[in-house]
Amino acid sequence: MGERVACDVLVVGSGAGGFAAALTARHHGLDVLMVEKEALFGGTTCYSAGVIWIPGSAHAKAAGIDDGPAQALRYLESIAGNRLDRARAEAFLATGPEMLSFLEATTDARYTLCPTWADYEPELPGGSNGGRSLAPEPFDGRRLGKRFDALRPPLASMMLLGGMMVGRTDLPHLYNMMRVPKSAWHAVRMFARYGRDRLQWKRGTRLANGNGLIAALSVAAEKKGIPLWLSAPLMSLVDENGRIAGAIIRREGRDVEVRARRGVVLACGGFAGDAALKARLYAHVTEGRAHQSLPPATNSGDGIRIATAAGAAFNEDVHFAAAWTPVSFLPGPNGTKLPYPHFIDRGRPGFIAVDRRGKRFVNEAKSYHVFVPAMIEACRGDAETECWNICDHAAIRRWGLGAAPPRPAPLKPYLDSGYVVSAATPEELARRIGIDAAGLAATIRTFNEGALRGADAEFGRGTDAYQRFNGAPGHTPNPCVAPLDHPPYYAVRLVPGDIGTFAGLKADASARVLDKDGHPIEGLYAAGNDMASVMGGTYPGAGITIGPALTFGYIAGRHLAGKA
Repeated sequence: MGERVACDVLVVGSGAGGFAAALTARHHGLDVLMVEKEALFGGTTCYSAGVIWIPGSAHAKAAGIDDGPAQALRYLESIAGNRLDRARAEAFLATGPEMLSFLEATTDARYTLCPTWADYEPELPGGSNGGRSLAPEPFDGRRLGKRFDALRPPLASMMLLGGMMVGRTDLPHLYNMMRVPKSAWHAVRMFARYGRDRLQWKRGTRLANGNGLIAALSVAAEKKGIPLWLSAPLMSLVDENGRIAGAIIRREGRDVEVRARRGVVLACGGFAGDAALKARLYAHVTEGRAHQSLPPATNSGDGIRIATAAGAAFNEDVHFAAAWTPVSFLPGPNGTKLPYPHFIDRGRPGFIAVDRRGKRFVNEAKSYHVFVPAMIEACRGDAETECWNICDHAAIRRWGLGAAPPRPAPLKPYLDSGYVVSAATPEELARRIGIDAAGLAATIRTFNEGALRGADAEFGRGTDAYQRFNGAPGHTPNPCVAPLDHPPYYAVRLVPGDIGTFAGLKADASARVLDKDGHPIEGLYAAGNDMASVMGGTYPGAGITIGPALTFGYIAGRHLAGKA
């Protein structure tokens, strides 16, 4: 017989959901083992902004925001309709604030309320103009010591100067560092810290976003004695008369049987790297069109595939099987292409997005999850699913364009590489990027007529709190609208992409995985993107993946400890 080890709880995966489950179970006295498929830990969470959507948090209450579970549930019902799993939604809303208070009390992870960060559809019943999303505070990566190099770095295209992280709260300072002394000082400190870091470390140690969150949770896990095996993929589950009693983990070339007395938590990150499942669930991929998944390619659906082989049910009855975002490709070394997600630049003043006919097809200031399906629909029948984000010189120097940063950074490297295409007139720009010249010229002319008054007659940009939040503060009369009338003009090509998957294992309000008859599989739990979206495949607001991942990881840990 091969090697065998025992624990109370086996957690498979090292993203937000996995760490939450492990830390919670350990807090309640259980013996926990974490395993991670890759040599790096942190999963997709390390690529994310780390934002969490937690209505009714203690932070919101302290800020005087009155937002109970009933209002948030009404919003989820409005946006998800009959695909909302009401029992899980109620459990998430009831437990999310408790989870956040637990993490902040037992780890060094810290969150800051974003009181003006509105829900993505704030005008729907129950929608909020701010206070449900919270952003992680930066974390000092030096506290990881030698384990720092094993923390998954962010997407290369999302770091400045080859290794400096920028958090959401840093962006206003970087945009204003040439205008506002306070912002200039903030930027100077960031760059100085980064310069010092690179004398000793491979990248900056001021960790923002999901990177900082995972670093804080991993430091807590190490302090609490939770081992984390790296390069240790899940091979199969151990089924004893219908109960999951452990799993087979491959470690250092050998299969190790891990016996889990209480149960196994699957937090493997979903199926963004599973080409066959994506081809089945994404129509444009089925048709052979461009698509870029941003999570690690090794998020290949291991947890889902192995669980379904053991009798678990897979839920694909969701509005969308993935969380969408448009992506551009930044030329990298040796002919590589580095994907860059476009979350907010489309809705800035001075930008529009057009299809190959040179026509706009959506309100660009809407969320990235809305933008991609609109792009796919606009390109139905075209040879490629693609569009172009276009701006004028004033906009690109003020806000940047995709991976190309604003002033004072130079534009020339991005123009020389072909990432950004520029031309003196709309017609010339259209010819250079291969779209209809007359169509683009007419679109810009029509858009500019309304934009001079701050209006967007075609799509109504800037008409709700979420759109205005992502616009330009102080830009009047509409923070999302300005004419494109300062040549030259610039364009970046966008294709559909995803930041994770929404279809997944069916689970109940206790995070227990369900079989095809709807019964819990004893000893088997799921969290994160291995679990089907609690939002029914919709994207109600910033943080609706990490928030539920942490919450259902916490719920799973409590249930395993008998504390439900």
